[in-house]
Amino acid sequence: MNEVMRQEKKYAINLADGSYLRARLGGVMIQDAHNGASGYAIRSLYFDTLDDQDFKEKIDGLELRRKVRLRIYSPDADSAKLEIKQKQGPYQKKRSLQITREDALLLCQGNYSPLLRYRDPFAAECYGLMTCRCYRPKAIVEYRRQAYIAKENQIRLTLDSQIAATESCYDLFSPRLPLSPVLEPYHMVLEVKYNGFLLSYLRDLLNEVERSELSVSKYCLARSVCLSLSS
Repeated sequence: MNEVMRQEKKYAINLADGSYLRARLGGVMIQDAHNGASGYAIRSLYFDTLDDQDFKEKIDGLELRRKVRLRIYSPDADSAKLEIKQKQGPYQKKRSLQITREDALLLCQGNYSPLLRYRDPFAAECYGLMTCRCYRPKAIVEYRRQAYIAKENQIRLTLDSQIAATESCYDLFSPRLPLSPVLEPYHMVLEVKYNGFLLSYLRDLLNEVERSELSVSKYCLARSVCLSLSS
């Protein structure tokens, strides 16, 4: 199991400010090795209870809440990350476990028994949580990300664009998903993650662009859009 604990803030910004930040951040931070010219793809399948408790707790702003998801970076991937993100006051704790493609496909179908084959205690915890609380696949969210890193305070800034989602297909590895846009095409999401405090030169740089803090996650944005389309 891998574990990360840090503060995390999300903002909506426009594409022009996103381009400005990319140019500036590339000069003062380390680029993620996977960035390339247009970033890299992320696809996540989110699970929730039958009555959407995690979704509702996020919308209601509860201080203690969680998200459960499977994440890949390509439909051709031979593995996936099972992750739980937990909100604890100002901090986000993320724990993850690498599982095989075959086991991930079973989880996509609501079969969590493959987790019992892993020796990591986190796998047993996920199995117990997802089984006892009747978690089911709820939505897939896909987007492109460009990430920038500063080693001090484990700072990571990410720019996410082309965010789209579906609730009609839970095949995480499908090469063709029926995705619908989640944000207006001229908007993107800036995520700011750090431990302790954000370095002043980065804070000053971020203050140069207009941004509005998002109180909801990509999962909640996706569910809200998909629910409105089906109503």
